[in-house]
Amino acid sequence: MEDLLSIKMRPKTLSDVIGQEHLVGQGKIIYNLIHSKKLFSMILYGPPGIGKTSIACAIANDLGMRYRNLNAVVNNKKDFDVVIEEAKLYEGMILIVDEIHRLNKDKQDILLPYLESGLITLIGMTTSNPYHAINPAIRSRCQLFELKGLTIDNIKEGINKAVSSNYLEGMTIDEDAINYLAQISDTDLRFTYNLLEIAYYASEDKKITTELIKKVNSKPNLYLDKNGDNYYNIISAFQKSIRGSDVNASLHYLARLIEAEDIDIIIRRLSVIVYEDIGLANPSMGPKVDAAINAALRLGLPEARIPLAEIVIELALSPKSNSAVMAIDEALNDVRRGDIGDVPSHLKNPSPDYKYPHNYKNDYVKQQYLPDKLLNREYYHPKYNKNEKVLADVLNKLKNM
Repeated sequence: MEDLLSIKMRPKTLSDVIGQEHLVGQGKIIYNLIHSKKLFSMILYGPPGIGKTSIACAIANDLGMRYRNLNAVVNNKKDFDVVIEEAKLYEGMILIVDEIHRLNKDKQDILLPYLESGLITLIGMTTSNPYHAINPAIRSRCQLFELKGLTIDNIKEGINKAVSSNYLEGMTIDEDAINYLAQISDTDLRFTYNLLEIAYYASEDKKITTELIKKVNSKPNLYLDKNGDNYYNIISAFQKSIRGSDVNASLHYLARLIEAEDIDIIIRRLSVIVYEDIGLANPSMGPKVDAAINAALRLGLPEARIPLAEIVIELALSPKSNSAVMAIDEALNDVRRGDIGDVPSHLKNPSPDYKYPHNYKNDYVKQQYLPDKLLNREYYHPKYNKNEKVLADVLNKLKNM
């Protein structure tokens, strides 16, 4: 639910929009469409609070066209029918739909013919990736535009506009508080306005200070929707930073996941990383990761951050190898292609021709194990690190015996 200030500060025209210059700046695509008095159905996607609804409403205002706002979850089939009948009456209408990725089949079936005919021009908004989350029938009829997270300077611009608008009468805010509020807002201007309004009514003298903001909200606005792309982007960045041996970036993304209190995903990711990325270069890390995970689960937050930080530092600075992953994937590719062949007869159970290695010197005897079709196939290719050099030496010795 939006607070009053957030609604009052909503731009009336594209020129009032804060940020998104790559779309609405002079000479950019949406700017040019509006100045050409031409509009196509579109989907605006990106993180919350960055101006999707603002741009949609500003487009309608700049074109002087009738529009209606609906929500794909809240509004029912009848609400969509009413908009279509109104569009018929006025020979066209812009329909702005929030959470467009949640539009069910019944509502899609109502809209599609009128999108085709041009009676309805759809502007959909979503925080999800439309290429994954939106029904292809809707997506194919819309232009897709990605909105970027707002910068700290954009947020500061929004705060200064709110102060000068005097919607919150008599409000003042010092420079330190502006900087702090912009810092914790994490690109979300709606969050900024809502927090500013709460701080205003919570103050005695209408003066907004950093201390007051901290009393109202001590945590940064971390956008970590578990159904959204940003969540998976952070998880991906976490693993890639460890894989890339950047210990500081690894700790940064760990901190974001800890602050979101998502211990489960940290544990799952560490369990993958230690075998996928560290692998045979440092096999002792497997038990170490298990020990750190067990300690984190026993301790819980906030103390869990300590063993998690230690193991992440060690993983990031450990030698890396993906040779085991490459080996099993290569073997799986053969199996999935049907490149398998029959098990050699002396390995079938029972077989008098099988040679039991423990009956031979050094517990080894040369015999064929792969099917004839895959004879001499090699899946495992050692990497050049200290531990795998030992494994490579063993392999070479076995080949030469």
